[in-house]
Amino acid sequence: MGIDQWVTSFIASAGFGILFNVPAKRLAHCGFVGMLGWMLYVLCGQAGLNAIGASLAAAFAVAVSSQLLAKLYKMPVIGFSAAGIIPLVPGGTAYDAMRNVVENHYDTALQLASEALLISGAIALGLVFSEVLNPFARRRLKL
Repeated sequence: MGIDQWVTSFIASAGFGILFNVPAKRLAHCGFVGMLGWMLYVLCGQAGLNAIGASLAAAFAVAVSSQLLAKLYKMPVIGFSAAGIIPLVPGGTAYDAMRNVVENHYDTALQLASEALLISGAIALGLVFSEVLNPFARRRLKL
């Protein structure tokens, strides 16, 4: 995993933080959350986990770190999590699926569209799991 991926994921997340009206002094934190999620996604992939499982783990990490930063800086969680999840969105896979539809390669298009849908669902599940487990963790750790 090269430094270029770290920098790109950081910039993408911080840039989307601007779109989501995150205060300027917290944009670096949004970038860090996105970079953390992307690093975990790549590491899970290198460890042999498929894209769906890696997306689930990375989205969970993004959500947990977003909740911690939101509590620390007394801000809404959505600012950190929405910006931080951007590097995980399967836009390239969805694009390839549509390109294959246009080229009349429907079997490949269906396979890629299914993968994009499953990855998107895994991202949503990762965010939801974190939201569900957060109250239990807070009670347990007395945060």
